[in-house]
Amino acid sequence: MAAKLLVPLPSLTRPIDRLLSPIRDFLRIEAAGGILLLTATAIALVWANSPWAESYENFWHIPIVVRIGSFVLTPDTLAHWVNDGLMVIFFFVVGLEIKREMLVGELASARQAAIPIAAAIGGMAVPAVIYAAINAGGAGSSGWAIPCATDIAFALGVMAMLGKRVPVQLKIFLMALAIVDDIGAVLIIAFFYTSDLQWTALGAAAGIVVLLVAANLLHVRRPAVYGVLGVLLWVAVLESGVHATIAGVVLAFTIPASFRIQGREFVTFARKAVDEFEAAGGNENDCMTNSQRQRWVHGLEQACEHVQTPLLRMEHFLHPITSFFIVPVFAMANAGVVFGTGLGDALMTRVSLGIIVGLVLGKQIGIMAFTWLAVKLNLGSLGEGVSWKLVYATSWLAGIGFTMSIFIANLGFGPGDNLHDAKIGVLAGSLVAGIVGFTLLRAFTSPRT
Repeated sequence: MAAKLLVPLPSLTRPIDRLLSPIRDFLRIEAAGGILLLTATAIALVWANSPWAESYENFWHIPIVVRIGSFVLTPDTLAHWVNDGLMVIFFFVVGLEIKREMLVGELASARQAAIPIAAAIGGMAVPAVIYAAINAGGAGSSGWAIPCATDIAFALGVMAMLGKRVPVQLKIFLMALAIVDDIGAVLIIAFFYTSDLQWTALGAAAGIVVLLVAANLLHVRRPAVYGVLGVLLWVAVLESGVHATIAGVVLAFTIPASFRIQGREFVTFARKAVDEFEAAGGNENDCMTNSQRQRWVHGLEQACEHVQTPLLRMEHFLHPITSFFIVPVFAMANAGVVFGTGLGDALMTRVSLGIIVGLVLGKQIGIMAFTWLAVKLNLGSLGEGVSWKLVYATSWLAGIGFTMSIFIANLGFGPGDNLHDAKIGVLAGSLVAGIVGFTLLRAFTSPRT
């Protein structure tokens, strides 16, 4: 998750700031992304089961064709552009988070990473085995990876609703687990949900990756360079047969994570800039006319940019866009399941049962068993203030699959009954896992001041 601004800016009293302050306050809430995602899901479900259900299907199937000469991009409807276009940005942010965690976060050392990696492996393997066993030899067997996923926004959002009751180390454990889970989901998509390869397009994608790596090695820090090459990479991967979202993750791993100036240099320059700004004299409102002050403000602005890595700057910029726009739009486009009179029957199909049992039972069994094994083998330890009861409650929250599960369901099944049943299974399993996880976590924690 993107780090929050720790130092508050001076209070702003313009009318527009007072008007927008309630929205800003909401967006600062840790659970805000999960709340918006839940709201978008509810809207999609109500819309798809309302008298205007036909308009839901018609809206998301509006044809949008991009043609450049004789070349036509693969996405041809609004829903396809959401799934193959906007979600690439989501996977790009996921890739940035993965890279950051591997460099300086919970996955930076073997001992730090051991417990969440073990938990994530168990939380993916056991649900997959359960689903595969229930659907062995059936038409839904290709959906084995659907219950493997954990929705980091929903899971952390539910945990955030309990505020300070939850130990910080438990939040870190869930976040690291979910990020490792995302790595697994990306690898599954790349290796198991890839169609016939187009080698010319794949070669073009490889060439673009070489250019991106070269830009990194040459210390190119301009986001526009990576943006242009990233769009070209997306087009090449889209046409290659590999799912387009993989382009987002690959692009993220080429983004520079180095500083141009170090912290001590920044402090020295910042102090000098503030002193020179003050020494330039004049009144407090003369920044537009005082060239000396303008020069030092500009220098401080550049220093602030150089003390941050391009990776962090991009992550901070894009994280709110994915949390508050892209993922809710994805939910709106994909969660509109028609219940009808056959809801009970749909819940009892092998596809939906495999997903529900995988998310509800498979996740907790896999996470608890593999975490216990890793601790017993002394590969790592639970964080301070984290008990086995809290790990068990968290294993339920990890059963909230939603975004990634529905995404994999779209890849595993074409339009039809299996996809319909899969979405119902994801919604039902995620709902049960979220409610039980929240209840257990609340019971196992106490209010803190």
